Amino acid sequence: MQLQLTKPMCFFDLETTGISITKDRIVEISILKVFPNGKEERHTWKVNPEMPIPAETTAIHGISDEDVKNAPTFKQLSKEVHALIKDSDLAGFNSNRFDIPLLAEEMLRVDLDFDMKSRVAVDVQTIFHKKEQRTLSAAYKFYCDQTLENAHSAEADTFATYEILKAQLDRYPDLENDSKFLAEFSSRKQFADFAGFIAFNKEGLECFSFGKHKGKLVTDVLEKEPGYFGWLLNADFPLYTKKVLTAIKLKSFNNKF
Repeated sequence: MQLQLTKPMCFFDLETTGISITKDRIVEISILKVFPNGKEERHTWKVNPEMPIPAETTAIHGISDEDVKNAPTFKQLSKEVHALIKDSDLAGFNSNRFDIPLLAEEMLRVDLDFDMKSRVAVDVQTIFHKKEQRTLSAAYKFYCDQTLENAHSAEADTFATYEILKAQLDRYPDLENDSKFLAEFSSRKQFADFAGFIAFNKEGLECFSFGKHKGKLVTDVLEKEPGYFGWLLNADFPLYTKKVLTAIKLKSFNNKF
């Protein structure tokens, strides 16, 4: 089944130096851009993370310091990547919890804006887990009856993810061939930020999901404890979380006038 798209969708996968959203960096990025007319466009880049790649991480994806020493940095690639995805919805495997948050950090780190207000995100892993509870390699075998060669290669994982989503649409009649439906189906919880520090309550208002102010409205806390906002901005929270907090504070300030 071919995807029914109203705008392009970029399937992408990242290989990184580790699993920390705030501290680790991209070493490989692969993007498969699928257009509403069925056209496909593929791009894969090795990336110099400007930090050592731990041996235990190289053992997983096979990318060493030697492999990326002459590769461009993310800052050098960022405008090209941004131009490629800016008009597109996003899709990946575990992308809502890892790839999108980490890509957002890399973008914001080089002063390129990144948000999800005008697009949706489809997480193929979430659809898979809700339906079958397996891994990417098992998903590819289960849905496409093929063995995933070169697992943990960004390009192989990206293509497999695209093929799996199309097969999922063929297999499950209740899955609508619509980006917004798939994004809602593949979301786990509703959060204002990627990392899950700011959640939406039943009324759709932002509230903290951690710490001493868990469950309290962000606007109420920032108004009663102005110093808490400064602490949040200086603490080790993801840049995207800080961006969301700043937007909430500015919106609250503007609403007073």
